[in-house]
Amino acid sequence: MAALQSINPATDEVLRTFEPDGEAAIEEKLAAASAALPRLRALGFDGRARLMVRTAELLEAEVEEVAGLITAEMGKPIGQSRAEVLKSAKAMRFYAEHAEDFLLGEELEDPSVVGASAAYTEFEPIGVVLAVMPWNYPIWQVVRFAAPALMAGNAGLLKHASCVPQAAAYLGALFARAGFPEGAFATLMIGSSRVEEVLRDDRVAAATLTGSEGAGRAVAATAGDSLKKTVLELGGSDPFIVMPSARLEDAVSTAVQARTSNNGQACINAKRFIVHADVYDRFVELFAERMGSLAVGEPTSEETQIGPLANAQGLADIEELVEDSRAKGAEVRVGGYRIGEVGCFYAPTVIDGLTPEARLWREEAFGPVASVFRAESLDDALALANDSEFGLGSAFWSEDDDEIVRARRELEAGAVFVNGMTISYPELPFGGVKKSGYGRELSKEGIREFCNLKTVWVA
Repeated sequence: MAALQSINPATDEVLRTFEPDGEAAIEEKLAAASAALPRLRALGFDGRARLMVRTAELLEAEVEEVAGLITAEMGKPIGQSRAEVLKSAKAMRFYAEHAEDFLLGEELEDPSVVGASAAYTEFEPIGVVLAVMPWNYPIWQVVRFAAPALMAGNAGLLKHASCVPQAAAYLGALFARAGFPEGAFATLMIGSSRVEEVLRDDRVAAATLTGSEGAGRAVAATAGDSLKKTVLELGGSDPFIVMPSARLEDAVSTAVQARTSNNGQACINAKRFIVHADVYDRFVELFAERMGSLAVGEPTSEETQIGPLANAQGLADIEELVEDSRAKGAEVRVGGYRIGEVGCFYAPTVIDGLTPEARLWREEAFGPVASVFRAESLDDALALANDSEFGLGSAFWSEDDDEIVRARRELEAGAVFVNGMTISYPELPFGGVKKSGYGRELSKEGIREFCNLKTVWVA
């Protein structure tokens, strides 16, 4: 395998190069993870919570360093990078405080109905969990797996995206620095071609993946063949519906943020803006105006709102999608072009008039490109929203209670945000339906995914 390179997408500069792990290094990390399991369990919830809080303290103390690393490595505006680091520390503290309560089993009130003197359930850690993680939130995506997994008593092995090896290396050392047992969490510096052999190893009990549909299929197939549990959080093409009764100014402002946070490179970014005909023209006018006024530039500047896409391939993909839409008759209301010759910058873009023949009608745009659709009625809006292979998040803007009830019930998604934008919170379960994956992260549902729910019956 070739070396792993960290490349600054704003300047095209190679920042650092990492040699991949060889067979001996992979075996050492697998053995250490397996050996850490009894030590993690012996710590108990209180012991693991102390170490998790210490990890959060390290992350908070190093927020500027880590935020700078994120921005340099994948182009996120520095303010958003800082927020990602602090959100990750918050999740660590959340699970340190709540993990024990989340994993309390239940006792049968009348065990005599099953012929027992006592009958109850308890949650036990599943073992070593392999995490295959993406580059777009290089700290948060990992922590929202690692914090609950470690608090449950599992060990974690991270296979991070190959374009963020500096973040991978930082995380690989972070938990050990905080005092977790050797091997409790480690980074495998490997490419995607090595994932299958690691997942098939008998010491690995389960896997979680956040990434593309193709990567999810590959991991799920291997895990299924090995009879191992998986949680998949895959792509999204989230709808953002605006009805006539909506507070239009608020909807537009939120729409801009929902489409462009993380430079438009989040699975839960709103991507398809479905607007009722009664307010369509005004919405598109305001939306295009505000998208076009966003400050695009060097992501280390506090004033920058849109930085570069994370890599050259992502830029090429966005250019192809927009040009295909133009060729199929769509109108680019604002943007629609690359900015500069150095770096991976793309102008915030609004497109309407898409036809079903255009790739953007079906495909996820991973960049600051918004597609706007006209809906003639609530029925039409919900049908357009559900006309997708994906079902991760969704947003619905209306002041009509009956419309809101229908949206909650009928939108095919893992989450419905009413008069807001989709965001992940430690306190709420997160995940999708259809080709957006299965299983849940965060909240009590997330920590329970990688536990064995054991039934205990006592005569």
